[in-house]
Amino acid sequence: MTVLLALASAMSNAVNLLTQRVSSRHGPSGSWWRLAKYLLRQSLWLLGLGAAIAAFVLQALALRHGQLSVVQPLLVTELVFVLVLRRLWLRQPVRSAAWGASALTCAGLVVFLLAAEPRGGRPQPTGDAWAEVLGVFGGAAVVMVLLAARGSPARRAALYAASAAVTGALSATFIKTVVVTLSTDGVAQVVLRWPICGLAVTGVASAFLVQAALHVGPLTVSQPIMVVLNPIVSIWISVWLFAEFFTDNGLVLAAGAAGFAALMVGVVTLTRTAPQQDSVDRGRRNSSLHQSGQRVELGHHS
Repeated sequence: MTVLLALASAMSNAVNLLTQRVSSRHGPSGSWWRLAKYLLRQSLWLLGLGAAIAAFVLQALALRHGQLSVVQPLLVTELVFVLVLRRLWLRQPVRSAAWGASALTCAGLVVFLLAAEPRGGRPQPTGDAWAEVLGVFGGAAVVMVLLAARGSPARRAALYAASAAVTGALSATFIKTVVVTLSTDGVAQVVLRWPICGLAVTGVASAFLVQAALHVGPLTVSQPIMVVLNPIVSIWISVWLFAEFFTDNGLVLAAGAAGFAALMVGVVTLTRTAPQQDSVDRGRRNSSLHQSGQRVELGHHS
């Protein structure tokens, strides 16, 4: 159930990404209010909004039923779903290298989940564990933002992307805590406990940091860092905060580590070989859209 929910969340994120990107390409410029009114009349944009909501709910359900160390790596498959949608819906040519990278990503993910066997965990972390995790990872995210204030575009993009990845992993941690509290203690306890505030802060911060990373430097720098670092930090947090654990068989654990390494290589290669244009073939509607030089952001996790 956890795997299916996480994959459904990744697919919904992919639908949201492409529908919202395509529907906004011909919107009016110069006024966010005019753009908002334009988008609210676009059925495709509304479909993307619905997909975004579905992705969040499905991720929350996956985290409720499963481990953080399983769900967050599975969300990387959003990149593969985006590639499939580009080919089947946008009718874009896809290089063999991109399909190969997708296959490597999926194979590495399967090996990691089967060999490492993430399991266990406690539903409610201790206060000391929360303080340690927030101090280390929250502090690291803040330091990287401060360091990103100056430097070359590539360096700034890398730092903002790393901070966004860490903040996104923390946001996923708060999602898991909130949904567990909701299912066991009810809405009143969710509102009264502090993790709901942490979820709001990290969710907003992650969104702004992603935009900052995409704005200040090249996508080829920021995107791989965001996509690769998020599951790494999530696994680290899952062990530290929720006491999740892996197999104690050294050889099997090494195979799981090799699978995760293959997953990361596949993700980085996929972000660099996937189509970079977002042109749409709408032959069935007897119309076509001209190609745009803008890029589609392939990956985004909470």
